[in-house]
Amino acid sequence: MQSMTKVQEWIHKLESTHGLRLLKVFVFVLALAAVTLRYEYHCARNMASPAAMDSAQLARNIATGKGYTTECIRPLSMHLIMEKNQAAADQDPARLNGNHPDISNPPVYPVVLAGLMKVLPFHFDTGLKGNFWSAPDSKYPSGRRSLRYQPDFLITFFNQFLFFAVVALAFLWARRLYDFPVAMTSAVVLLLSDLLWQFSSSGLSTMLLLLIVMGIVWCLTLWESEIREPKWGQKGAVLFSLAAGLLIGVGCLTRYSFACLIFPTVIFLAVFGGPRRWIYCIGAFAMTALVVTPWIVRNYSVSGEAFGTTTYNVIESFLSGFRLQRSLQPELPPYAVGAYFMKLLNNSSAILSGDIFKNIGGWISGFFLVGLLVGLRNPALRRMRYFVVASIGFLLVTQALGMTKLSEETPEINSENLLVLVSPMVAIFGVGLFYSLIDGIQFPIALVRYATITLFVILVQMPIWFSLLLPGKGPIVYPPYWPDKIQESARHLGKDELMMTDIPWAVAWYGDRDAVWLTWNATASPDDTTKWQESFYAINDRLKKIHALCLTRRSMDVHMQSEWYSAAPESWQRFIVETLVSRQVPPGFPLTKTPPGYFPEMLVLYDVAR
Repeated sequence: MQSMTKVQEWIHKLESTHGLRLLKVFVFVLALAAVTLRYEYHCARNMASPAAMDSAQLARNIATGKGYTTECIRPLSMHLIMEKNQAAADQDPARLNGNHPDISNPPVYPVVLAGLMKVLPFHFDTGLKGNFWSAPDSKYPSGRRSLRYQPDFLITFFNQFLFFAVVALAFLWARRLYDFPVAMTSAVVLLLSDLLWQFSSSGLSTMLLLLIVMGIVWCLTLWESEIREPKWGQKGAVLFSLAAGLLIGVGCLTRYSFACLIFPTVIFLAVFGGPRRWIYCIGAFAMTALVVTPWIVRNYSVSGEAFGTTTYNVIESFLSGFRLQRSLQPELPPYAVGAYFMKLLNNSSAILSGDIFKNIGGWISGFFLVGLLVGLRNPALRRMRYFVVASIGFLLVTQALGMTKLSEETPEINSENLLVLVSPMVAIFGVGLFYSLIDGIQFPIALVRYATITLFVILVQMPIWFSLLLPGKGPIVYPPYWPDKIQESARHLGKDELMMTDIPWAVAWYGDRDAVWLTWNATASPDDTTKWQESFYAINDRLKKIHALCLTRRSMDVHMQSEWYSAAPESWQRFIVETLVSRQVPPGFPLTKTPPGYFPEMLVLYDVAR
């Protein structure tokens, strides 16, 4: 009898408003957990972005006490450091015999990952036991073939946590300025964004930047509210403007191109700041400069450039194949302002002709763009929409100018995709327009209204359903990143030995060995006299001995006629052809030992049998 009474009391609580709310939350969390598990098992893959692997290996060095040093060594980095140290009588001008300082990555994301590596149990060996991590394979010495690299998985897990935090901030912002239905639908649309899920599993710093963007949006929203309806006086508005500047500075130290958001922020503060607008503008700008300046000073003291090797990213696209990054003696092209203007026009045209819809949220961006023609009564919403539009403009220009060959190798999911940073705001304003439209429709019953909203969510985020339901691509991004083989080839070297490779970021991350990027060589152009021998021996004989050469399908999968047989006689392409055809390296080349088990996926050469 007492048990029946308890059951009835439980049912009564469940039917009450509070109990029903708990049930909805439970169902929502359960559905989110199901989607997350399905995505992790079916869609998530190991890292494919060079920038992601570069940040991860840098974080490991920080976590293990090596300081801000890198195992992914760019010839351009060596050149800049040598130029800075040329006046000193230094036995190691390129800093190769110790820990090579990193001058290619801003510090925030690697430092955050380093903290994560201190907390979570990272295992950096491939082939962990368990069917989720590896599969039996007699071809491997360990008897197992890696399916997933555990550190990649943990970094993905962390970024997905950041993803959920971004959605939570977006939900709270939409609930503050719209209402609960718009906020809830916006959260669901964001949680079903295939683009955001791909970024969360890429290992890139994009999720952290999205979190910072939402923090800036909240600071500006509270600042705008304080300007219209003061609660804390002038100090409150000043603090919010300083907080926005602080977050922009942190974002800039996460990705240098993020600094462009200082311009729409200062414009926003100037337009709506009233008589004290200059206090807010100067405060935000000064706070950003205060955060960024120490790091710029550090870079300049190490390399002579404020942003290290990334200083040349705008120029990089004028040359083929990451030529500047791979050049030990780089020659800057004599391009005028007109060349940069043409780059801006060409890349902006490509982005506006289609990529912009993918980058800022997919189909929901259509509702956002149409919504720009609709007036908003809420002044806070109206002003924040101005900020979002201005941010899109500055991000578009920055992305167009900063695009390199990286955007071709990994389209959409790369560190040069900046427009994705406004996707949460685009989704919220798009959902807001949708609700303003259906509010004008007289539905016969409430069920039809709910069905319309559900259909809207399903349609605008159709790509996620294809990703979850269609056959997956497999957990390994191959070619060229095969963690087992990369780690095996690198671990034959000692900790102080150097490898040259076309995937130094992967060798550094999966193999935990120093790897210098394959130096630039001659092309089919008769005017280009750069030879692989000159750059190879310049490092091998004068700076540090190279003990291994590892070339992957990134270099070998090229057009036979245009890039191999038409290549200059002393190019890396011709080196590959002659080595494969004659089964021996060119005379005098110091790396002659070829271990079995790598070709045709990789061409691996060592100085001695290993």
